[in-house]
Amino acid sequence: MRIFEINRSRVSEHPALAPLALPGACAAQGYLWISLTREEFRASLPEVQQILQSLCLTQLVDLHVADLLNDQLPSHYDYTSQYDVLVFRRLSSGPGQAALGNGKGTTGGEPPLPAPLRRGPPVLRRVDTRPVGFAVFDRVLLSVHPEDGAVRDAFAARLLAAGSPDDHGAPALDVRATSARVPTGTADLMLRVINQIVDGYLDMRRELTRQLDHWQTELIDPRSRFTNWGALMEARQSLHHLDEICEDQRAAIQDWIDSLETLPPAKGEAEQRERELIMVRSRDVLEHIERVVHHVHRLEQNAETAVQMHFSVQGHRANDIMRVLTVLTAIFLPLNLIAGIFGMNFEFIPLVHKADGFWIAMMAMLVIALLLVLVFWRKRYLARTR
Repeated sequence: MRIFEINRSRVSEHPALAPLALPGACAAQGYLWISLTREEFRASLPEVQQILQSLCLTQLVDLHVADLLNDQLPSHYDYTSQYDVLVFRRLSSGPGQAALGNGKGTTGGEPPLPAPLRRGPPVLRRVDTRPVGFAVFDRVLLSVHPEDGAVRDAFAARLLAAGSPDDHGAPALDVRATSARVPTGTADLMLRVINQIVDGYLDMRRELTRQLDHWQTELIDPRSRFTNWGALMEARQSLHHLDEICEDQRAAIQDWIDSLETLPPAKGEAEQRERELIMVRSRDVLEHIERVVHHVHRLEQNAETAVQMHFSVQGHRANDIMRVLTVLTAIFLPLNLIAGIFGMNFEFIPLVHKADGFWIAMMAMLVIALLLVLVFWRKRYLARTR
């Protein structure tokens, strides 16, 4: 569990939840980021509800609590008149993480389904995902993470660095960099965390591209014998699964943007500016997701094209072999005919009783064979396909 209080350019971390429930615990101009794992959220749910009631004058709906505790929920967006709920699936930190834990991955307490055993390179096993839930209030951002909390810890380090001044009173990071600025509100903070999650997908697509390019080279090379069909099929299934995940993410962010567009007009220039920044960051996250979706579609097409080209190359190779065998059969067919004629059991056959009859027949067979080879060569029946 990690709790942060953000007040303008200052970021401080609180050790416990209990003092935050008191009136005036949080500065009037600041907001809280309460990040918990699912087990911590389940154990401290009454305290969290008390803090929300004290600071935001409302509590989480039971159905939204169930969504935040559900470890199998796809990416989606929901809202009430006082807060928004966004569930966004991130990549697991390791293979099979979706099935690990203590058997309480779902809201009912039943054990989750075991993760399938994936073959092939390790990058394919990273397609396993875990949901991260966000409840966005005016003064509180509640985020529920998987047990490892890798995304939360990575962003918390950047947040503390952006909010901690150096010896001269300036921010520790370059304030000109957008990622170095302290988030202006709970929605801004949530979008930055989501943007970091999407960056993980962008990094993984590069590894998938290199792996599929390597397989394409092996598939197209006629001198190599490709045998890693199981891993290739797993890659196609993983890409299809990743496509479904990204489509859910895109739909969730699009619903979030649509809800922002339906908000009532801002009551001041500062609020209007903040709302425009939120829209810009939301569209940026959507553009990153669409980039991943586009790249996944292209990888799927490349994998399918490589398989089709492999079978096309194998078909051309088989056609070349069959053509050569057919030409050789056509060359030896008249020779077999001559040999069959002279092998007939007749007493009177031309050239049989002559001393040089054998050499005459052999010479005729050789001339016929050379003529047929020349004819087939001119017609390019013996030419090799490049």
